[in-house]
Amino acid sequence: MPSGNVLKVFNSNETSGLKWIWVAVLTFVLDQATKLWVIGAFELYERVAVTSFFNLTYVRNYGAAFSFLSDAGGWQRWFFTIVAFSVSVMLLYWLRKNDASQRLQNIAFALVLGGALGNVIDRLYHGFVIDFLDFYLGNYHWPAFNVADSAICVGAALLIWDAFTNKPEQSGNTAKAGK
Repeated sequence: MPSGNVLKVFNSNETSGLKWIWVAVLTFVLDQATKLWVIGAFELYERVAVTSFFNLTYVRNYGAAFSFLSDAGGWQRWFFTIVAFSVSVMLLYWLRKNDASQRLQNIAFALVLGGALGNVIDRLYHGFVIDFLDFYLGNYHWPAFNVADSAICVGAALLIWDAFTNKPEQSGNTAKAGK
């Protein structure tokens, strides 16, 4: 019975990594709220200096990270959308399979999930990703980015940190520890 399987998934939220799905939801909402604010408050390419090294600048990114493939002719929109949906499904599966006690890894997965979905909504709705955080040092500007990009980077860094620092017995996975 399909409804029994759905209930089983929801009942397992407290013991699986899905307990941390709220991090993905919060990331997604914060990302979308800031993007709505930017498109409502700024003209395209408008720049507001916040500090000596940081501007708020509304730009459109038709590519991926660092505007990769931004001038590829349009096919990249659908390619990056498919990649984001595929990664999101994979992250949901991993969250479901992880024990809730694997806090760092689950939070990292949730950050990447929320960020990926935040950017994919932009691609589907606008045809581009809204970027606005513009950091620079002297004449060097990092490509503008957004809350979703930040969440993906922080999530990826946490996964790397977890891979180097987490021992199997600390992660709640006793099978790996040989116990």
